[in-house]
Parts: sequence; C-alpha cells; structure tokens
Amino acid sequence: MDTKAKMSSSYRVRQIITNIFVHVFLAVLSIIWVLPVVWVVLKSLTPKKSVGIFPDSLSFENYIKLFTDTAVLNFPKMFMNTFIIAIFSCMVSTVFVLCVSYCLSRLRFSLRKPFMNMAMILGLFPGIMAIVAVYYIIKSLGLSEGPMIRVALVLIYSAGAGLGFYIAKGFFDTVPRALDEAAMIDGATKWEVFTKVTIPLSKPVIVFTVLTAFISPWVDFIAAKVICRAESEYFTVSIGLWQMLSKEYIGSWYTRFAAGAVCISIPIALLFLYLQKFYVNGMGGAVKG
Repeated sequence: MDTKAKMSSSYRVRQIITNIFVHVFLAVLSIIWVLPVVWVVLKSLTPKKSVGIFPDSLSFENYIKLFTDTAVLNFPKMFMNTFIIAIFSCMVSTVFVLCVSYCLSRLRFSLRKPFMNMAMILGLFPGIMAIVAVYYIIKSLGLSEGPMIRVALVLIYSAGAGLGFYIAKGFFDTVPRALDEAAMIDGATKWEVFTKVTIPLSKPVIVFTVLTAFISPWVDFIAAKVICRAESEYFTVSIGLWQMLSKEYIGSWYTRFAAGAVCISIPIALLFLYLQKFYVNGMGGAVKG
C-alpha cells in the first residue's frame, strides 16, 4: 500500500513539474510573439523626435500626418486602391473556389482525377514564377495603363483561385450526399441544392475562403509592383510601405511606416472578428428544397 502511495505521489509531482514547464514555455513563446506587435504599435505612437523603444510620451501625430500629408506619399489613395482591389478579388475568388470545389466533390466526369493531379502539381510552384508572362499578357490586353491597372490586379489575384480548391473540396466531401438526394427528390435543381443546402452548411470553409482571398491581395507586393510600375496613382499599401523604408524617406517616414502597418492590419482584424461567429454553425442553417 505504501509503495502504491509513493508511486502515485511521485507521478503527481512529475505531472505538476511538467505542467509548470509547459506553461512557462508557452508564456515565453507568447511574449516572443506579442513583442514585435507591441513594438510596432508603440513606434507608431512615438513622436518623431522621441528616441528609444519606450517613448516618453504617446501621440497620434504619425497617424494624422499619414492621412493628411499626401504631398510625397499619398497613403489614403494607396489604402483605397488596395481596399477596392481586395474586395473585388475576394468576391471573385470566393465564387471560383466554391464552385470548382463543389463540382469536384459532387460531380463525376472524365479527366476529373487528371485535373486534380495537375492542380496539385501546379500548386507546388509559386505563382510569382509566371509574373513576367502574366505582365505581357496583361499588357497585350491593354490593362497595364491607367485605371485598368486595378482590373489587371483583380484578374491576377482571382483568375487562378479555382486551383486552390482542395480545402473546400475536402469540406464538401463531409456534407452527406443524402441531403442532396432528398432535396432533388423534392424538386430542387443542382443549383438550388448548392445554394440552399450545401452553402448554409459550409459557413466555416466559406469564412476560411473569404479570409484567404482577402488577405492575399491586401498584403501582396511583387505582383502589384510589377503591374503598377511607376504609376504612383495606383500604388497599393504594400508599395507605399516599401517606399517609406527607402533611403530617401526612411528618416522622416519611419514612424509613419509603423502607423501604416497598424492601419493595414485593422481591416483584416475586423473582418476576422466579424466572420469568426460563422465558424460555429450546425445543420439548422440548411433549407431543403
């Protein structure tokens, strides 16, 4: 009896030590993860003349000048350009991904598996490898000048979105086919099955698709830089932030760069906070027939 009690006591001690070690390790990782974010926020609130990591006083001067001082770098214009491009790219990409995913999940047709294998192989290569060819295609279509630059960027970000169907397809595979059959027996068409049965049950994957489709054009730099070139009127925020760190601007725009970094994170955070409630949903959202 004493031996069993000692073994039990020893096991509890080891478990307590392990839990303490895990909590300390996670706390250290949390600090490492949060520290850069805190540093950027503090730097964005640092007056221009302040020196050091922790400023003596906090000010919104950088945010005010970022949106009012547009003589050199027009950040509000860049912000709106990016917002418009990201919104339209998000809508088109989401439709493409959901439609392609549903077709590959529910329909059976020739060359279905070869297409999926080809898409998987193409996904192994970064899309930026084709940026030169894409630019010449865009130029030949007359979309590389003036306001058509926005259209060109929307096409670039959304045209190949359908190839990223694997996650959504995997989710659609988990939706019982019996629901589709029951709806079709009641007279529903395949489109009605898709929109009134499958889509209401697929809110988590729709949220994931919307977030990824919005974030990609929002933070992209290379494609935007190649297509915009020297057309400063159509610059996106990523190009603007890059210019703030160039040799000629870094002295006066460094703290405003931090303010810009905080500003571009706000739409993504708000979008996630709004959409996260749709992660938790059940069968009650479907409308059969």
